[in-house]
This record gives sequence, C-alpha cells and structure tokens, in this order.
Amino acid sequence: MDTLARLVPFTRDVFLGGLERYNEAIWPTQVAAYVLVLLTIWFALRPFPGSARLVAAILSAAWLWTGVAYYMLHQAQINWAAWALGSVFVLQGLVFAATGAVRGRIDFRFTGEASGWAGMLLIGVAAIAYPLIGIGLGQGWPRMPLPGVAPGPTLVWTLGILLLAVPRVPWHLLFVPFLWSATGVAGALLLGLPQDFILPLAAFLTIVLAIRKNGRYRR
Repeated sequence: MDTLARLVPFTRDVFLGGLERYNEAIWPTQVAAYVLVLLTIWFALRPFPGSARLVAAILSAAWLWTGVAYYMLHQAQINWAAWALGSVFVLQGLVFAATGAVRGRIDFRFTGEASGWAGMLLIGVAAIAYPLIGIGLGQGWPRMPLPGVAPGPTLVWTLGILLLAVPRVPWHLLFVPFLWSATGVAGALLLGLPQDFILPLAAFLTIVLAIRKNGRYRR
C-alpha cells in the first residue's frame, strides 16, 4: 500500500477537483468525444473501404488528446508523474496513427464471435457504465472521467475496439493499455474510485480473448 501511495501523490478530493476543472475547461469537447465513440461502433458494424483507418485515427486522436490535454496540461499541476504518463499516451496515439491510420495494417469489424460481443460490451462499459458508477458514488458531472478525454474510460473503449480487430488482435497495440490498466488498482484503493477496478478486469478479459482469437487465426 505504501508503494501505491507514492504513485498517487494527491488525495481523492484534489483529484476530483482537478478533474472538475479539466472538464469545465474543455467543454464541449466531451460531446464530440461521444460522437466519435459512436462512430467507431458504427464503422465496426457497417465497415466500408477506409473505415478501419478512420477508427485508428479516432483512437489515435483520443490517446494524443488525453496525453497532452489531460496529463501534460492539467494533471501536471498535482502529479509529479504527469509528463511521463502523458508521454506514454502520446506514444500509444502515434502507434495507432502509424499502424492503422497511415499504413492501414489493421481492420475492425464486428463478426458476432465472443471477442466481438466482448468488444461491444467494453465499449458500452466505457461510455455508459463507467460514468454511471461514478454518479452512483457521488462523482457526477463535472467530476467524472469520460471516454476520449480521460484515461480510464478511454483505455476500456480502446480495449473494446481492439477486440473487434480482424483477423487477429495486434499485440503491439495492447502493450500500453495492459501496462496502464494496472494503475486502476491504485485509483480504486487509494482514491476511492471503485470503477477503476474495471481497468484490470477489462485487460484480463481482453488478453484471454485475444489469445484465443489469435490462436485460431494461426491455425
């Protein structure tokens, strides 16, 4: 617990206060982010030439925004590790851009298999369940993290989209989300944010289904 405490050098009230100021400062970017979440679902359900590049570009933009706007410009005021965390998010955004948006080496499509349904479930969790849990715990607007502009729900949304990748889930795009999901334990235990337990659970579900899906693809 002491090790976790050193990783989170602020209290719950300080964190939620910072999140409130962040959401107020970027409004109405959250509305645009939700539109982009819906577009990624639509493109997976109704793919067309170039739709996978658009999905990758959307995810790239979400990770870049979160890295720069959330971590580097806002969290840096209270978190000594904000620039390092932001840099990791920027790196993931650039990898998404290079792999999918520029090179077109990944495709996304809902196929009706277990990984596809799980992917849709995780997207729904990120967009609906994650903020609703916060509301139930007294963390209503503007003290709630939202997909596309804050790390937790953006990570869960990303894992959901990656489970829709066909024919296989690219492991190099999962490394940063898996690594970052471990921070959910710190948020849940030290900041009183039980919705952050979703992060390691989502990562575990993703890795199990990705192994299954990729193993079937090799055969």
